[in-house]
Amino acid sequence: MNLVTSPKCPIWQIFAVHAVSHLKLLVNRILVTLFLLCVGDMAVAQAIDSATVKKIDDLFKPWDDKSPGCAIGIVRNDSLIYAKGYGLANLENSIPITTQTVFEMGSVSKQFTAYAILLLAKQGKLSLGDDIHKYLPWVPDFGKKITISNLLYHTSGIRDYDQLLSIAGTTQEDVITREHVIKVLSKQRTLNFDPGKQYMYSNSGYFLLGEIVHAVTGKTLRQFTDSAIFKPLGMNNTHFHDDYTEVVANRSSPYQQGYKIGIVNSSAVGAKGLFTCIDDMSKWAMYFLNTKSDNHLIIEQMMQSGKLNSGKETGVGTGLQTGDFAGLKTFFHPGINNGYYNLITFIPQAKMGIIIFCNTDRIDPFGKSDRAAGLFIRDTRPEKEKPAFKTPFDPIVKDTVSVQPLLGSYVVDDGDHTAFKLKDRKFYYVLNGKYTFILYRTERDTFWFRGFYPGIKFIFTIKNTHDITVTQTWPDGRSRTMRKLDPFNTPTDKQLMAYTGKYYCPELDCGYGIILKDHQLILTNSKYPDSPLVFYSPTRMINTLDWMKSLDFTKNKQGKITGFEVNHDKIQDLRFEKIE
Repeated sequence: MNLVTSPKCPIWQIFAVHAVSHLKLLVNRILVTLFLLCVGDMAVAQAIDSATVKKIDDLFKPWDDKSPGCAIGIVRNDSLIYAKGYGLANLENSIPITTQTVFEMGSVSKQFTAYAILLLAKQGKLSLGDDIHKYLPWVPDFGKKITISNLLYHTSGIRDYDQLLSIAGTTQEDVITREHVIKVLSKQRTLNFDPGKQYMYSNSGYFLLGEIVHAVTGKTLRQFTDSAIFKPLGMNNTHFHDDYTEVVANRSSPYQQGYKIGIVNSSAVGAKGLFTCIDDMSKWAMYFLNTKSDNHLIIEQMMQSGKLNSGKETGVGTGLQTGDFAGLKTFFHPGINNGYYNLITFIPQAKMGIIIFCNTDRIDPFGKSDRAAGLFIRDTRPEKEKPAFKTPFDPIVKDTVSVQPLLGSYVVDDGDHTAFKLKDRKFYYVLNGKYTFILYRTERDTFWFRGFYPGIKFIFTIKNTHDITVTQTWPDGRSRTMRKLDPFNTPTDKQLMAYTGKYYCPELDCGYGIILKDHQLILTNSKYPDSPLVFYSPTRMINTLDWMKSLDFTKNKQGKITGFEVNHDKIQDLRFEKIE
């Protein structure tokens, strides 16, 4: 019946019917909107009881509506069983974090670059044993064959571009383009080591892998991964961000040191640069854990350990690191970038994935991930098979006086520089001057590390107040000894004057100066604040610049200083000649 034209239908009934109809439509719309809002903030399967939900929420309780925070996603048995945001995506506009909030992934990005390369290998478009110069002729000829496999497993010896750019005066806050990275890598003349001889993490390797994808397919890494990975999986809010000026919907802002805005202005992708959200990454986690997927053999290949030329396994996969939780093998990778701090962990034997994205560097995602996993997975191994060290969740140091002599800066023979500090009765390991990790005390002078290399142990030895060392050991038997800096080892002004002058690096086309001021050697540069040099030995000095903390000086036969080499972190033997 046509109510409008029917003479038997009073006008009030016409309005009443329309009112009811509109009311129902309005209610339905409101219900749908509320549902979408709830789903956007939290997705909880009925299998998770309220007590477990509360325990997960309690893990992130400190990150409220006044601070930056995190988003978490838990995947189990091919389903996203829990997802929620905590804290603010943007402090200036009070925008809350949801499961659609987009984060920059940092090095979590590497597993997607690795997958793209392995997919091309499966398609027969490249071989992992190929020399990279076949695809990238602009890479310098170091007189050594560097294979695609070397890049995948961090055994290439190619210096890290992030650190090279920093030494040259380009900070992480500056605009970094693909062209910048190509230019700095094309000027390198030596490697950190012969390809395949050792493992050393390098962002350069994964940037070059992205360039190989481009060379082989004619598509940028962004274009190829979009068509081959993200769109097929329904990851519609995920991409490699190769244009730093591009506007991204729902993008979070990163915060350093609590509430200081972090700047991410890089268009160089492959090693990092992936933008995604919890909802999208959960789809990747489900695909990763699905043993029946078409390309699961590629996933299995990603989880396999790399090998050195000697045949020794590195314990690291392609874009993935390995660990252990409750006797189950884990595959994970953290991503840290100017205020973003992310972690994705896969536990295949439990068909479980835990995803934690944060826009603050004031958080320990490893501890959060472990605690969340502990709510679902129990260690069922017999007591005799469990590790002797059972990590407590309470990191409080009860006897703070006894750890005071251990605090301070330490130097490793290979030039690495670390430190240990005590804050709020917690004992921290400071890596490269930037990243802090809680250590757990098991004996008076022994501490254990939880995180991306679980099972690392630090054993301190105090011979006297001027001779304190710490031995760091890994579960695979590797070890290194670090010696605490001794402030009493101070030379005279006359001795220090021999180090003053100007130093130049042709590989980076940059220079630094060393001056003597108030009985203190100072490292100077037009780009950076002056950095005091701490005398460690006649041939080594330590400074406060994160990217070149250790300087090893060289002398001629007459004992005159001829220059120094940077030996720190992912850079070895980078030469600066003394020119004045």
